[in-house]
Amino acid sequence: MGKGHKKWVYLFEEGRADQRRLLGGKGANLAEMTNIGLPVPPGFTISTEACIAYYDAGGKFPEGLEDQVWERMSVVEKKTGKRFGDPSNPLLVSVRSGAMVSMPGMMDTILNLGLNDRTAEGLAALSGDRRFALDCYRRFIQMFGNVVLHLEHHAFDKIITARRKSAGVDYDYELDPANLEAVIAAYSEHIREATGSAFPQDPREQLRMAIQAVFASWNNDRAIVYRTVNKIPHDLGTAVNVQTMVFGNLGPDSATGVLFTRNPATGEPGVYGEYLINAQGEDVVAGIRTPQSVAAMSADMPETRRELERLCETLEKHYLDMQDIEFTVEKGRLFVLQTRSGKRTAAAAVRIGVDMVSEGLIDKEEAVVRFPAGEAEQLLKPTIDWERVKKEKLDPVKIASGLPASPGAALGRVVFTSADAVATVGEETDPKKRPKVILVRPMTNPDDIRGILAAQGVLTSQGGMTCHAAIVARQWGIPTVVGCQALDIDTDRKLMTVEGVTVRAGDLVTLDGSTGSVYLGELPLMEPRITDEFATLLGWADESRRLGVWANADNPGEAARAREYGAEGIGLCRTEHMFLVPERVPVVRRMILADEEAVRRQALDDLMPMQEDDFHGILRTMHGLPVTIRLLDPPLHEFLPHRDHLLVELTELRVARGGKGEGGAGAPGPSAAGGDAELSRKLEATEDLLGRVDQLHEYNPMMGHRGVRVGVTFPEVYEMQARAIFRAAARLVKEGVDARPEVMIPLVGIEGEIAMMRDLVVRVAEETMREFGVTFPYHVGTMIEVPRGALVADEIARHAEFFSFGTNDLTQMTFGFSRDDAEGKFLGSYLERRILRDNPFATLDADGVGRLMEMAILRGRNVREDLKVGICGEHGGDPDSIHFCHRAGLDYVSCSPFRVPTARIAAAQAAIKEERAKKGFKADDRGEK
Repeated sequence: MGKGHKKWVYLFEEGRADQRRLLGGKGANLAEMTNIGLPVPPGFTISTEACIAYYDAGGKFPEGLEDQVWERMSVVEKKTGKRFGDPSNPLLVSVRSGAMVSMPGMMDTILNLGLNDRTAEGLAALSGDRRFALDCYRRFIQMFGNVVLHLEHHAFDKIITARRKSAGVDYDYELDPANLEAVIAAYSEHIREATGSAFPQDPREQLRMAIQAVFASWNNDRAIVYRTVNKIPHDLGTAVNVQTMVFGNLGPDSATGVLFTRNPATGEPGVYGEYLINAQGEDVVAGIRTPQSVAAMSADMPETRRELERLCETLEKHYLDMQDIEFTVEKGRLFVLQTRSGKRTAAAAVRIGVDMVSEGLIDKEEAVVRFPAGEAEQLLKPTIDWERVKKEKLDPVKIASGLPASPGAALGRVVFTSADAVATVGEETDPKKRPKVILVRPMTNPDDIRGILAAQGVLTSQGGMTCHAAIVARQWGIPTVVGCQALDIDTDRKLMTVEGVTVRAGDLVTLDGSTGSVYLGELPLMEPRITDEFATLLGWADESRRLGVWANADNPGEAARAREYGAEGIGLCRTEHMFLVPERVPVVRRMILADEEAVRRQALDDLMPMQEDDFHGILRTMHGLPVTIRLLDPPLHEFLPHRDHLLVELTELRVARGGKGEGGAGAPGPSAAGGDAELSRKLEATEDLLGRVDQLHEYNPMMGHRGVRVGVTFPEVYEMQARAIFRAAARLVKEGVDARPEVMIPLVGIEGEIAMMRDLVVRVAEETMREFGVTFPYHVGTMIEVPRGALVADEIARHAEFFSFGTNDLTQMTFGFSRDDAEGKFLGSYLERRILRDNPFATLDADGVGRLMEMAILRGRNVREDLKVGICGEHGGDPDSIHFCHRAGLDYVSCSPFRVPTARIAAAQAAIKEERAKKGFKADDRGEK
């Protein structure tokens, strides 16, 4: 190493397992495996710090890096007895990315680097197999052309496909040396034409360019998307691993493969993976050839199979986690190229965690901490409802079978390109409105990441359980079937055929990612239930967490589901949703349009029994648990027709009346006169309605006449709702049900508002208990959703028994963002430019909104020590936001029913990590999210 220069490059034996941030996950694991004596081909790692320095210097290597690379290369030469660039005994290397956090397929890899026209001949002479050497060379040219020179791989594919066709063979490995020479010549000519320069023959120049390309791949589009989706910091950088090549394409006693120490889809114990004889690594991962199961290796390579089983046991006991291992067999000798904690489905993560606790490998807390809380919703994926299929006598048309790469069922319309998937789905984020598509591809590659994210499910005709589509889909819980070889997919014509059936773009198909089956048309899906193993893990989480977990629910069905998933109360019941039931809308409008309080109260009297029944149902469902009911929040005009629609209707009525004017023969008869009167009545009513809509129109409704402001100006509205709540509770007490209503006043920012509303609610509660002759517990509190409410929380707490942070509105008002406008117009640019690290409507803004929350909690509890504090915005189900809520001292979080398991896990993880930090516990630095 040059004197005075920072150390950028580390031999594998110089590293350690706990240096993931410096060496990347791959480099740290290569170092660890080398140091425990496993058969790892020698090499070195260029640190993530070098990558960061490269970007800081505007795309230039930091001083001293190249010298250190050549110094370490000389050590590898001595170990292998080969020399880099020597035509008679060439050392060939692979160049691979390796970030701290595993990002499968997102960055770049180059194999066989060091080959040129002369070293290829040397490799042929050394191996005694000219075909093998030429095959390695053509692979290297193609990978270098694609990764380093940024040429489309399709152009190379067309060249070799044409050569296979002219040679009359089906597979690349069937091409003889003469045909491979022709392919190499055609590849080289394509590079010259496309770049204006010849393919580089100097191995040192090849390595310099390859290192730059791997550094650059840290910021390619797919890597940025992957990091954004998985909330991986963008400033970590990637390491570069340079490793001696070993060859799985040397003949029938050579192979390459990927295996897992447990099934990554189900978590079932046992060696699980795939391999290809006479192949190189990218053939397996890219899905170029459909591989064999490792189980078949018992017949092909029995001793290697036994070695792999021993290797899996060693690595799993060493790392105490399921491992994803890449291996190569060169002429019967096993080499380990990589190990890492394996990506797995949420279902597999549960099974593995529970099993490892029972096996004594880890404890309960570690099982909880390791589970990716954000993936808990994957366990609530739909499955095909075979009972309904049978009951309704449906006739499922199964058109194909493939490998069950990622569990769950998916229904959607077929698209054949990622661009079509993205375009079809568009910007819609509401799952109920989001168009559902199934992405069908011969095989996916990392550039398909946006299409995979947009799709409900993925179907490929090629690839195995460890191909790119399978790995990515499993991680994101997208039902996927791969290796469906019976499919003949024509992406140009946008159709596929199988067994005489043609499926075109836009046709409906149903996938079963748990069985690998593909069905034509729509099959009914059913919601899943929590498995016994998941219930066990959730039980362990409940033992550790301090935060309560409640749910947002507006009806008994949602409340029942929330309770089934473990909710300990309802943190938000939105009463306005109850007003939108079609048969109630006329009564609601009559209440809004009333000019006199007496008329308005009559409409409210008609509404009260309906509201009472609503509350009766949800309070009954949550027997023994609190139900927080928010009084009317949105502006009144939201319950009236849209102004534009009324103008159209009014114009049509005026035109219709005009057509009934003079000009008819004789006087109109009685029925015609009656029709005119009815038309005039409709016209007058529509004009009155339009006038009222204009009166209620607001320039900024979010900050207008809504929430508590409606209660102040029309107290009879809140009085009706409070009476309906307490009447329902009183009836339930008489029925033997433990009803626990909590009344929440929205949008409070002034002490006088909450004081007035509390007096009203308490009066109605006392009146109702006297009327029914019963007592029941109840509480009155408020939503903190305007910044002033947080600033004067001490004043508000004099009248409020609980605070619930409405972080959706609090975020809007703190930032001055309109959520719909921000997300649709400029927020994406803020995230891309890293002005904001996260979408503040998805992950709580701890630095701004969070500080307001902390201030409100402190001031509120200074006045009322037993003040209960929760959160009921969308952030209540986001793991990162839940960690903040734990640190800030909230009592509970409330989220949608489907996110309750996520919140239970995340709350436990926050508590466990806090306790570990107090004890000085050093977290396991596996780099997993």
